[in-house]
Amino acid sequence: MVTLEGLEVHFPIKRGLVLDRTVGHVYAVDGVDLTVRRGETYGLVGESGCGKTTLGRGLLRLVEPTGGRIVFDGVDLSSLKGEALRKMRRRMQMVFQDPLSSLDPRQSVESILVEGMRAHGLDKGRASTGARLRDLLDAVGLPASSLRKYPHEFSGGQRQRIGIARALTVEPELIVADEPVSALDVSVQAQVLNLLEDLQHEFGLTYLVIAHDLAVVRHISDRIGVMYLGSIAEEADSGDLYTEPLHPYTKALLSAVPVPDPEVEDSREQILLA
Repeated sequence: MVTLEGLEVHFPIKRGLVLDRTVGHVYAVDGVDLTVRRGETYGLVGESGCGKTTLGRGLLRLVEPTGGRIVFDGVDLSSLKGEALRKMRRRMQMVFQDPLSSLDPRQSVESILVEGMRAHGLDKGRASTGARLRDLLDAVGLPASSLRKYPHEFSGGQRQRIGIARALTVEPELIVADEPVSALDVSVQAQVLNLLEDLQHEFGLTYLVIAHDLAVVRHISDRIGVMYLGSIAEEADSGDLYTEPLHPYTKALLSAVPVPDPEVEDSREQILLA
């Protein structure tokens, strides 16, 4: 469904008050090849600063790639501009890490949800749109009365559900979920992950789930890519990656995952990255 071919996202390092010279670059994403198949959940993991969020934003062209190709359902997104790109964006949406800062505090939930529908010509009238919004809220486990409320009136888990509903309003095929549960309480994380799985089956979605928590990715992913310093260090099916990791960086990440057994936790080796 989505193929990245040599994707690069480089950020210039500027110096100088007058001339503002470029003295170097930060290679956030450096020649990544990656394929996400239709209907699957692809987990992308790595420590902070490895480039995984930038890769997700680059895939959606929320940041402009420096090089490479992004092929979505046979269409090269990297060459699209203007109206053609806007139409393709309806098929790809993002769920952000922080459910509070990603929602406008001055807008009601109804206004937040209907905004994308209007932008893509899906607002077919008050009655039809209202029914659609109520159905979406029901799908994410929120009552219809939520439409009149504002983001500050909800808990973190409820706000993330609103963010998920917003992504669904334009009927996307691919959702990039950037750390969708890392800002939530542990007690709520499993609920949101189960919700994402249920929605995938109900709406036929494809996910790219970005996370640093390997336990989260293991729970939801079919395949997993491990990102290190802007590149994919290892890629494998979910079960294989956890039972037989090959790359030293993957082994180090797995050794840092706590085991809920004191005897096992005390006896196992933890690999430190130099």
